[in-house]
Amino acid sequence: MNIIEKEYKVITTGLQFPEGPICMNDGSILLVEIARGTLSRVSMSGVVNVVAELGGGPNGAAIGPDGSCYICNNGGFEWEISSDGVGMRPILQANEYSGGSIQKVDLNTGKFITLYTECNGIPLKGPNDIVFDKSGNLWFTDLGKVRNRDMDRGAIYWAKPDGSEIKEVIQPFLTPNGIGLSPDEKTLYVAETEGGKLYSFNIIGDGVVNKLAFPLSTNGGKLLNSNGGIKRFDSLAVESGGNICVATLLDGGITVISPDGGVVEFVKFNDPYITNICFGSKYLKKAYITASYEGLLIQVNWERPGLALNFLNK
Repeated sequence: MNIIEKEYKVITTGLQFPEGPICMNDGSILLVEIARGTLSRVSMSGVVNVVAELGGGPNGAAIGPDGSCYICNNGGFEWEISSDGVGMRPILQANEYSGGSIQKVDLNTGKFITLYTECNGIPLKGPNDIVFDKSGNLWFTDLGKVRNRDMDRGAIYWAKPDGSEIKEVIQPFLTPNGIGLSPDEKTLYVAETEGGKLYSFNIIGDGVVNKLAFPLSTNGGKLLNSNGGIKRFDSLAVESGGNICVATLLDGGITVISPDGGVVEFVKFNDPYITNICFGSKYLKKAYITASYEGLLIQVNWERPGLALNFLNK
């Protein structure tokens, strides 16, 4: 495996476990601060302004067809602070946890509504990451929650952005986290946190995927990587050429995986909680990455352009 170390620019510090970065057309970065419970906007000069006080644990974010920001809210965590006070990481379901949800934020006013808290009577537990397809519908993961002695079995959902319909697409799935679509939107990618694995599913309809039968797969997905070591996968973004860039915990970096299978390269950083990546700037060849343990947003020149999102980068 080709391991790369890149020079990077720190855009801002002091974020409270940032995630879900979105490079907006004005050059600012929208992101969530999970521990702060907010949707925040970061200027290129590093100034941070709160857009919305969402509560719970806002985790994933994406711009929908109406220009609103849609949020996966995991309901909140309990946190562990490092002995030197430099780092923080989530460890358990929050004591005040009351459930997960999908929220919709008006970026002009900061007001938000809750679209979904359940699917067919089954509560959402820990919605994590989200992506919109070209039809304007959303796909999202529900990682579930972890408690002292047990944890939830996760799921992947499809839903309409007006709150009118939600479908359970894949269940069970152990700790589903990052989610993305191939450039032709025929393939759904889902990263598994605890296994450090990336799976692909062929999309055959709205909220419907083709699943491999046991024993070819335990969750119906095709495994795209088999690199070992102690690692956990987090959120992801897709390059215009089809590679999948998966934020990687513990190792601290971005694992770039081919859609045909196999690791292309690993881009190494110092922070053990590299949680997410998005692309922006001219030609989409700058990556904006959340280094969440230390609370940083960093900018890195990327060799290959990112995939333009359906309702941004136009």
